[in-house]
Amino acid sequence: MDVNEFKKRGKEIIDFIADYYENVDNMPPMSSVKPGYLYSLIPHEAPEEPESFENIQQDIETKIMPGMMHWQSSNFFGWYPSSGSFPAMLGDMVSSMFSIIGFNWICSPAATELETVVMDWLGKLIGLDSRFMAIKEDGTEGNGGGVIQGTASEAHIVVMIAAREMAVDRLKSYGMNSNDIDMIRHTLVAYFSDQTHSAGQKATSIIGCQARIIPSDANFRLTKCALQAAITKDRQDGLIPFFVCATFGTTNTAAIDDLYGIADVADSEHLWLHIDAAYAGAALTCPEFRPLARGIDRAHSFNFNAHKWMLTNFDCSALWVADSTHLVNALNIEREYLPKIKGATDFVKDYRNWELPLGRRFRALKLWFVMRMYGASGIRAYIRKHVKEAKWLEAQLLEDGRFEIMAPVVFGLVVFRVKSGIIAGSACDVNKTNVELVRRINNDGRVFLVGTNIRGVHVLRPNIGSTYGTSENTALLLLVIKECTTSIIAEYS
Repeated sequence: MDVNEFKKRGKEIIDFIADYYENVDNMPPMSSVKPGYLYSLIPHEAPEEPESFENIQQDIETKIMPGMMHWQSSNFFGWYPSSGSFPAMLGDMVSSMFSIIGFNWICSPAATELETVVMDWLGKLIGLDSRFMAIKEDGTEGNGGGVIQGTASEAHIVVMIAAREMAVDRLKSYGMNSNDIDMIRHTLVAYFSDQTHSAGQKATSIIGCQARIIPSDANFRLTKCALQAAITKDRQDGLIPFFVCATFGTTNTAAIDDLYGIADVADSEHLWLHIDAAYAGAALTCPEFRPLARGIDRAHSFNFNAHKWMLTNFDCSALWVADSTHLVNALNIEREYLPKIKGATDFVKDYRNWELPLGRRFRALKLWFVMRMYGASGIRAYIRKHVKEAKWLEAQLLEDGRFEIMAPVVFGLVVFRVKSGIIAGSACDVNKTNVELVRRINNDGRVFLVGTNIRGVHVLRPNIGSTYGTSENTALLLLVIKECTTSIIAEYS
């Protein structure tokens, strides 16, 4: 493919993408293919000779498209959103044009410095404390800063490694040597609630420490008292607490942990406090939500996914640390093929020391495009629209009388179920009813959502978060919920 053909095919792909977005709401959001469908449709070896663009395009439409879950459909209400946007796509295209491997400043100064600047922009937009900024108000370099990770799961691992480094330094200050510390690394304990994302527990498996899962309270929150009690017991058992994850917007119910109380415990017990706001962190662009996050200024690290609810195509997970010292010390490995700049090094960040991979894409570009083309006002309007729609859905479900809301509706998530008593039977029968309701809604094909289980209770959890969705899509969701509920009641009665 030469430049002229690239221009031609590139325009065709843009048209194909635009056509997809114009028509995606007319497709069932959920794929209906069976496992292994694609294996029988494509060759089992790579082609020996080049194939035409037309053949590849045809295969996308006839073989790939049927197996896609349409996350960008306005009728997709599953999990949490993957909110792409046209500005982010354009930024991704420019990033692909450069195709850099940006492991340090020398590789592409603009890639490093734009990420530093844009992460400060984003940190200020969500109201983070100045400790998390890379550049101080006086224009000098700070100890903190932001870095774009691939996912919140990667962020969990990275900050847990930094937390371990901080704990080791503390043990050394008590007079322990490296050999002694190596013997007790397995006694390090990280703390989570039973509602924390699985990424936290996975991180403990990777770095080789223990995970303590603490029961959440009646509102699905990790509390100060429960955390303190768990730490006290572990210290009595000879273990070494070193890390705690608090969540701003849990996966199951969008609950908010007792951030300020947890910060009190982290301070007194010398724990690294990480706040996982993967979904709900985007809401902090709106000042009215910031009182809910009281205590984040006291954290060691904070993370949210701009690719979930802030219009930025996957992957773009924003992580900030208040002090990068332990992070860089833990992840920095020098090699002769990794040259360092000589002379003044202000504002020179080697982001390879802030993440797991060595190579990294120019992800700051798409975030830069989004923040410039939407502006802060556009991003806030986007968030508020979804919250308003979620509140409307909550009100409509309650007005119907057959449903109950199972968790406070604060952001775009609505957790509900068919009430006990609507269909005669035991609690087990009520659970079966709600499981069946999820199945029927998705089999209907007009919308897609998922259910979950909270303490033995089966619920539905549609999330309002589509980039280009309108109130008509939320109304369609409500209609399908009601129709499928009516059919179940009629059948069971």
